Amino acid sequence: MRKSLRLRNRSDFSRVYRHGKSFANHQFVVYWFSKKEVERFRLGVSVSKKVGNAVVRNRMRRLVKEIVRHHETEIADGLDMVFIVRKGALAMEYKELEKSALHVLRKAKLLKASRK
Repeated sequence: MRKSLRLRNRSDFSRVYRHGKSFANHQFVVYWFSKKEVERFRLGVSVSKKVGNAVVRNRMRRLVKEIVRHHETEIADGLDMVFIVRKGALAMEYKELEKSALHVLRKAKLLKASRK
């Protein structure tokens, strides 16, 4: 995923948490905040220490970024999003994670096809 599409500042994360909407399933929680001045969407990934040690957390973060990278053309523009990984995602293979991430995005109406 390109660096320009990442949320990095604490203030950006806080704005999304405070003013955004959320949707969840057993593996992920997605918070989003509509921001029209942003040309594309921006993504932040959060993994709690409850999920595992640093190696596990970084692996989950990389997997989520890779899933979003593969589907970035399908995700609606003008959004700041934060994915929170839950413990349920640990036991899943990549394809199952991808299916679950797309499910949560579809239910939250963050995919271009579901926005129409």
